[in-house]
Amino acid sequence: MYMSRIALNRRRRGAMKLLGNRHAMHAAVMAAFAPGTATDTDDGRVLWRVDSHADDVELLIVSPSEPCLAHIVDQAGWTTTTPWATRDYEPFLASLRTGDEYVFRINANPTHRMSLPDGSKQIVGHVTDAYQREWFTERSRTNGFELVSSTVDGSADERTELVVRERDTAVFKRGGGKVTLVTASFEGRLRVTDVDQLRHALTHGIGRAKGYGCGLLTLLPVA
Repeated sequence: MYMSRIALNRRRRGAMKLLGNRHAMHAAVMAAFAPGTATDTDDGRVLWRVDSHADDVELLIVSPSEPCLAHIVDQAGWTTTTPWATRDYEPFLASLRTGDEYVFRINANPTHRMSLPDGSKQIVGHVTDAYQREWFTERSRTNGFELVSSTVDGSADERTELVVRERDTAVFKRGGGKVTLVTASFEGRLRVTDVDQLRHALTHGIGRAKGYGCGLLTLLPVA
């Protein structure tokens, strides 16, 4: 598995197109792999996410094969800096241990099945803070980690270190139809409870809409 990062110049027309349309970004990411290259394997699949802070925008990609991102640099990147960086993800995956704590970030598509009057089921997005938090907390139990709690103001009360931000509802065309995608970014601190489950989550993603920038969980060691 590989992890790649590329800085985007959000003021370029090509970047505006990619950042404004998840379907276009999906196509650009998948074009980084030559025809016949495995992009969904037992070891992992292609996942991507856009992180932004002020004018700094970064595209992050996890993939089972090493990508070539020259076309994204030409269209939306910076030509005055290192085009992109790719590193072997396996050493980090192998270093995970039960009980280790990390700071995490993920942009996800929190959803649930809703029953319709005709008895059928429909997938709809959670849009409230409470339901989105509940959705992510439930996913933690099956993906090899638990959310870490901390004491509030020295009291005996505890709170979970989970922040939900960047809530969005994106609408874009796909084929002859229209896709409505509810997303939210989750940040906080976690503790590893099952190494194999967490490795699977890091390489296969969490939740739905993985082809559209959702599901990529990233970790940083606690300082």
